[in-house]
Amino acid sequence: MNTLRLATAVAAILFAPVAWAQNTAPLKLGAILDMSGTYADITGEGSVYAAKMAVEDFGGEVLGRRIEILSADHLNKADLASNIAREWIDNQNVEALIDVAASATALAANEVAKARGKIIMLSGPGATRLTNEACGPYTVHYNYDTFALANGTGLAAVKQGFDSWFFLTADYAFGLDLEKDTTNVVKATGGRVLGSVRHPLNTSDFSSFLLQAQASGAKVIGLANAGSDTVNAIKQSAEFGITGKQRLVTLLAFITDIDTLGLNTAQGLILTEGFYWDLNDETRAFSKRFQTKINRMPTSAQASIYSSVLTYLKAVKAAKSTEAAAVMGEMKKTRIDDMFVKGGYIREDGRLIHDMYLFEVKKPSESKGRWDNYRLLATIPGETAFQPLSLSRCPLVKK
Repeated sequence: MNTLRLATAVAAILFAPVAWAQNTAPLKLGAILDMSGTYADITGEGSVYAAKMAVEDFGGEVLGRRIEILSADHLNKADLASNIAREWIDNQNVEALIDVAASATALAANEVAKARGKIIMLSGPGATRLTNEACGPYTVHYNYDTFALANGTGLAAVKQGFDSWFFLTADYAFGLDLEKDTTNVVKATGGRVLGSVRHPLNTSDFSSFLLQAQASGAKVIGLANAGSDTVNAIKQSAEFGITGKQRLVTLLAFITDIDTLGLNTAQGLILTEGFYWDLNDETRAFSKRFQTKINRMPTSAQASIYSSVLTYLKAVKAAKSTEAAAVMGEMKKTRIDDMFVKGGYIREDGRLIHDMYLFEVKKPSESKGRWDNYRLLATIPGETAFQPLSLSRCPLVKK
């Protein structure tokens, strides 16, 4: 008996340090963002802070492990995004990627996450192929996508009689998907597409592209781009005298873009968003907290990353594990309710289904001050906003 007790005591001493190390190692989540380029205001430091707000609101730890947020700038380079994802997962024990801003970089990092069986939750990118051809068992497209933007803004414009289109398209995955999805909406509702021109990411001079759009005679110039590209295109279209003669339609714009443009320039624009700071008491409370640190209101991408981190951490707690299959199982069986989404759910293709909102930018005379920029035109139910599973090209979807 004494020998047995001694062996038990020795075993406890030997194995206690190992258990202690496992239980207290930080749980690392990684955000690969545009920190310095076209989408820095949309994601960037604001997304990092939103993720940290979620960690703080959750309590700072889960399963006895302190939660740590890592961030990196991908410089809008797909190879760099995949290298960062690989380094984090292989060498730094990152458990999940909580965003990869921009579609080309997201698609690259998504392949790394799939190969290594890690969860990746995407708030910044919009390409629908992330839940179609490129879908994965642990991939979640959390915020908007090009199908929802086309069904929101594109459809609204056609219904107003703007039925002939010419596209200015960012020449990468997001822009191409957005043009394709909007073209489908325009044609399905009896409209015509008269042409398109593709521009490089981070274009400063849109003059030649705008001249082609102007010469097309289309009623609508559809901007299938984002960030500073959208801002530059809108500013320069006003200089060319296009505004008023042809309708400029921003297929993706964020609150920070409108603030940069100013209401004198942006008034009357129609846009589709998944979040607006002034929707209700919960969105206002979150946004005011965010503003005290970042000095501007959050974009939908930043609000989305807050929600996605909370959703992930709640699932880890419920699963009592960080193993991807167990955590994803919890995420997919639970309805999501927070300030970003009410009654949302993650489908088998990884698409988070939630309401989207159609807004019109206010006139200066209608605004009560800075950031009071949107007038709500319609709430688009998630089942209507996003691509139905019957159209899915995701190999995980059972037909």
